[in-house]
Amino acid sequence: MVVNLKTKRRLVSRILGVGANRVRFDSEHLDDVADAITRDNIRSLVTANVIEVKPIKGTSRGRSYFKKFQRHKRGTKQGSKKGKKGARVGKKEVYVKKMRSMRHQLKVSKYRKEITNKDYWNLYRQVTGNQIRNLAHLRSLIEETHSKRRS
Repeated sequence: MVVNLKTKRRLVSRILGVGANRVRFDSEHLDDVADAITRDNIRSLVTANVIEVKPIKGTSRGRSYFKKFQRHKRGTKQGSKKGKKGARVGKKEVYVKKMRSMRHQLKVSKYRKEITNKDYWNLYRQVTGNQIRNLAHLRSLIEETHSKRRS
């Protein structure tokens, strides 16, 4: 007799906190699993090894090793690169990364009370308006405002 155990599988996965695909029933005791209604019944079947949980497979490292080997084979090191800098990393990606890092630095400085709220927004607008070149430039400006406030 074929029993539909889909709901039981889902219930077991919820009780044990694992994915439904990892739940395995012993083929000789399917009737016991079908009769199990309560959570306690299912827990007792787990202790009796009628219901098992498959181990996590994990990700194979083979593909990454192969990719690494291909990278070395192709020679994509410094002397072999062709095309402009913008061909490999786009201008927009560079800009977004720079903006995010500078805005994060401003946030941290404000949290550490190195700058006031007024200074924060002043520098924030300068960052947005591209007046501040990079993170080092921003740090120097923050240091300036911090030292001005102290003196």
